[in-house]
Amino acid sequence: MAKQGKIYGVSLGPGDPLLITVKGLQVLQQVDRIYYPGSLLEDGSTISYSLGILQYHALDESKFRGMFLKMSTERSEVAATYANTFLQMWEDYQMGLQVAFVSEGDISFYSTFAYLMEHIQQYKLDVEVIAGVPSFLNGAAAHQLPLGVLNEKIAILPRMEDARRLEHLLDTFDTVVLIKVRSVIRTLLPVLHNKAVRVMYCERLGTPDQFITTDIEVIKERDVPYFSLIILKRL
Repeated sequence: MAKQGKIYGVSLGPGDPLLITVKGLQVLQQVDRIYYPGSLLEDGSTISYSLGILQYHALDESKFRGMFLKMSTERSEVAATYANTFLQMWEDYQMGLQVAFVSEGDISFYSTFAYLMEHIQQYKLDVEVIAGVPSFLNGAAAHQLPLGVLNEKIAILPRMEDARRLEHLLDTFDTVVLIKVRSVIRTLLPVLHNKAVRVMYCERLGTPDQFITTDIEVIKERDVPYFSLIILKRL
């Protein structure tokens, strides 16, 4: 009887290699292939935060397969990369291999795996998704403040560009989590000055370059990286 293939979506956690779940690590130790995402830079070089976490756990690097995306808003080229990666995974699957695709944070939360999952479900492949620690929970822990208590309402917003809408949301929700803030930070800062909110800024959580602050003036001077977020709690 031919060996049955399987695909795993494995969450790596927000940056600290030890924040992967026990189950996630066990899967990565057992599978035949590990696909990981990264970025393709303009000079042709590549970077990947996921790769560093995999290497920390001394996994067999002969199993690694990188998927590198150009940092661009042009979705057609990105979609082609997803499709090509899925075809590689599908070939592995047909050979009866156990295949993992990993993602920073939680793999169901704004993850590249979501686009691969569309193909996986279309082909009705055997798949298991392993949850993980998303960055905003790590951020609340780093600031040692609860993200929410009792009946507090929480909103999570990517790339918030509308300052007026943010003002409204801060009146409606007790906690607002702003992710993908790099491109909109200058829009956000004036709003933070005018609201009775506690500001918790986080960048590169769980890495040696982790930085957190509650000082808006310090945030103004930061060269905000891609891996950054802001938690706002109404006072």
